[in-house]
Amino acid sequence: MITVIGSGRVGATTAAMLGLMGLDNKIVLIDIVKGLPQGEALDLNHMSSILGLDVYYAGSNDNADMRGSDLVIVTAGLARKPGMTREQLLGQNAEIVYNIGKDIAKYAPDSVVILTTNPLDAMTYVMWKATGFPRERVIGFSGVLDGGRLAFYSGQKLGISPASIIPIVLGQHGESMFPVPSKSFVYGVPLDRLLKPEEMKEVVDETVKAGARITELRGFSSNWGPGAGVALMAKAVKRDERRALIASVVLRGEYGVTDVPVEVPIVLGRGGAVKVLEVELGVDEKAKFAQSVDAIRKLLNSLPEKYR
Repeated sequence: MITVIGSGRVGATTAAMLGLMGLDNKIVLIDIVKGLPQGEALDLNHMSSILGLDVYYAGSNDNADMRGSDLVIVTAGLARKPGMTREQLLGQNAEIVYNIGKDIAKYAPDSVVILTTNPLDAMTYVMWKATGFPRERVIGFSGVLDGGRLAFYSGQKLGISPASIIPIVLGQHGESMFPVPSKSFVYGVPLDRLLKPEEMKEVVDETVKAGARITELRGFSSNWGPGAGVALMAKAVKRDERRALIASVVLRGEYGVTDVPVEVPIVLGRGGAVKVLEVELGVDEKAKFAQSVDAIRKLLNSLPEKYR
């Protein structure tokens, strides 16, 4: 069973994609808003019926109904509004994530947790502390989205399919994220050899500002990209794909960093992040990566003691 906590745009989109991909025959949606998860579940059950899917959706306002889940996806929390950074959500979302984490530990103690709540890396830390789970089973969704955006904008510049590009984005999921053109490849050729410096700068800027741009254009934050990325990660866990992708996990000495969740390449399978992959970085790249990690540390240090 898969549980999705949070039935807003990202939660509902994710739940729909999980069903369309046939990742489980029961998906539970939970939200504090009365009627919201029940209504989404009913609508999604109609979708299942129309498409002939063997998937049943249940809606609930009680976290106890996640009991028995082997995968819990957390999309709950306040979303960004136009002009708001992910970092400004820190204090508002920490309490939400902390309380959910305590309930996950109680009702789904053997689950893998994937969360999307912003600011992502700091909330991954709060969830890790609240559940008491090993770092492998608490994973922040970020890199699949950031990497996908880097591939999209690069593909637009090059006139090729984004599927031809293996993108690398490290560090913070936020304004200090670190796209790495020299380690992002089109079949072995790095992006910084295919794009002119000014073109590469434009691609990096567009990648970093993509979320804010979507929010600015339509008045609320993205859901289709996150929903697709979370579903991809869920598939890797449920089917034990051992798939390499980028996500935020607490590091244990990798990249010279300890006890800080950072966006890095991992191998994702049924046990969660079964391996962290270390990308070789040049001197300047190491400095930029360190700056991004420092931005995460700054957020962690500003968390109330309760969440640390």
